[in-house]
Amino acid sequence: MRDRVLSHAVREAYRDLLHGDRQPAYLLFLEIDPRGVDVNVHPAKIEVRFRDSGAIHQFVMHALKRALSPTASQAPVAYATLTGASGSRPGPGIQQGFQMAQPAQAYQAFMAGAALPAALPASQSAPPLGYALAQLHGVYILAQNEAGLVLVDMHAAHERIVYEKLKGNLDAGRVERQQLLVPAAFRAEALEVAAAEENREALERLGLELSAAGPNELAVRAAPMLLAGGDVVGLARSVLKEMREYGAAQALAARRDELLAGMACHAAVRANRILTVTEMNALLREMEDTERAGSCNHGRPTWYQLSMADLDRLFMRGQ
Repeated sequence: MRDRVLSHAVREAYRDLLHGDRQPAYLLFLEIDPRGVDVNVHPAKIEVRFRDSGAIHQFVMHALKRALSPTASQAPVAYATLTGASGSRPGPGIQQGFQMAQPAQAYQAFMAGAALPAALPASQSAPPLGYALAQLHGVYILAQNEAGLVLVDMHAAHERIVYEKLKGNLDAGRVERQQLLVPAAFRAEALEVAAAEENREALERLGLELSAAGPNELAVRAAPMLLAGGDVVGLARSVLKEMREYGAAQALAARRDELLAGMACHAAVRANRILTVTEMNALLREMEDTERAGSCNHGRPTWYQLSMADLDRLFMRGQ
């Protein structure tokens, strides 16, 4: 059965988890009160129409996002089967069954049985991603865990961590700002200066404080605390570009995740930056506490496990 509403909901749930042109493969089982669906829109019955398509879209998208949001301390998901119920009591509309006014209540019950297993048994004290051993060419972290060797792309991992924190802070309405001791000034076109003035309130919601420092110059005076140590000029330029192209309202609504992903990229640790063992272990622990930490904002993997059996095969041990 095909349905554009369901297909779009699935794509939205996977939006920042798949790389490039990859598409999700899935089986979606949805149980619903028959009165909430019209099955007579196609002669071969391969398409349906939901009477409250908006509620269905939100329900499926939120349920999938929840299922696809394990932390790095949980085992990778090979597949997920979702089954939704329309509610124990009948009603005149599907909205009652899905309880969309309180999204969590609608799917917490059926998701409770699908809790993802921990990567390591609780009896073992070593953390799932283990402890850092070394850094390779300023790009990868090598760590040892109970299973064997863990390889971490430090930029991709940190990018996901910052991105998820930014989303949480913006949703809570509290993007904390840090005033810069020395404002970061940069040359700007007249349109950029005008955009900064026009969108001052939207920029402040994102934790950015920009002001004109001359007819062709802008200065970053405050930045989100999570990003203050990164490329604040590049950050300001990319946010202004987004707002000029799409408008502040659109950038903070429909394109919010793309905007925040770009911001996170400017703050993530760069390649060739040497980290101490303490810093590497801190990054591993943050990954374990971050949802969707198995991939960066662009869908690339952030870490890879080589088991002792994998290593033994590489070196033909026991053969």
